[in-house]
Amino acid sequence: MQQAKRPVNAIAGPYGHPLHPALVTIPIGAWITSLVFDIASHVAHDETFLADGSRWLIAVGVLGALAAATVGVLDLFAIPTRTRAFRTALVHMSINLAVTAAYAIGFVIRGGQPATPVPIGALALSAAALAALTVSGYLGGELTYRYGVRVADETTQADGYRTAPVATTIKKEGL
Repeated sequence: MQQAKRPVNAIAGPYGHPLHPALVTIPIGAWITSLVFDIASHVAHDETFLADGSRWLIAVGVLGALAAATVGVLDLFAIPTRTRAFRTALVHMSINLAVTAAYAIGFVIRGGQPATPVPIGALALSAAALAALTVSGYLGGELTYRYGVRVADETTQADGYRTAPVATTIKKEGL
């Protein structure tokens, strides 16, 4: 258990503060916004900037996903093999790789000149990839909140729930 709580190296983030969960916000935010732009391109008067913006948000998301995957793999190395957490992490990683590939394909099929409004096929690909990303996010939550991968060990976590006199807490924590 302790092995899965410790970073493989400094790039993965310090003990108790993994970098992977912070980095995944980049592709998630970019890809959600790109889908909003895709949909909006069907109702806006000047849809060109929305279609173009969506394509670049997809690119930002793919680059962010590659950065998140880099440190995510480091977290994977910390999990003991032949465990439920390891199997969950492999499924999580596989879905994320498929989602990233789908968005990379979506970026390419949109081409250099944005089609306005965004073609329904490209919009559907983004929606399906985002649905798969939701499943993967659930699995990522399982890894963190259920299995405690790369978060504080149980003793350290328990310290945060012990009651103490208010004066002692304020003095100790500098509040």
